[in-house]
Amino acid sequence: MKKISLFLAVLLVSGGFFISNAFAHCEIPCGIYDDQARMDMISEHADTIEKSMREITALEDGKNMNQLVRWVTTKEKHADLIQNIVSQYFMTQRITLDAVDYDKKITALHKMLVFSMKCKQTTDPGNVEKLRAAAEEFHKLYFDHKHS
Repeated sequence: MKKISLFLAVLLVSGGFFISNAFAHCEIPCGIYDDQARMDMISEHADTIEKSMREITALEDGKNMNQLVRWVTTKEKHADLIQNIVSQYFMTQRITLDAVDYDKKITALHKMLVFSMKCKQTTDPGNVEKLRAAAEEFHKLYFDHKHS
């Protein structure tokens, strides 16, 4: 019975690992891509980060530490999700080395990574705005020259 419990625990933990990594997108390549859906997800994650920042600021009096911790965790999780989409989906799978405006696209994606990191470090809504501006910059570059 002990071995079965241990096996199930290992299976659950490793299953969670594979599920979270599958979220980024496969690297087979499967050929199933929805670039606009990924951009929409980035936008939704930015909205969640912004709301989290507002809630954290409202709870800074320390009276409800549990809720404060939950909002901080949420903010960081959604920043991580953006970083994952940017690096695992766009940078490694969608932007080819010979892409039109490669340097500009990679620069915009790098800005998104940096401002996602800044969102984790602070509650400054200016970082969310910079993240959104970088996402918009990338969106224009990418969808003007899609699949290049």
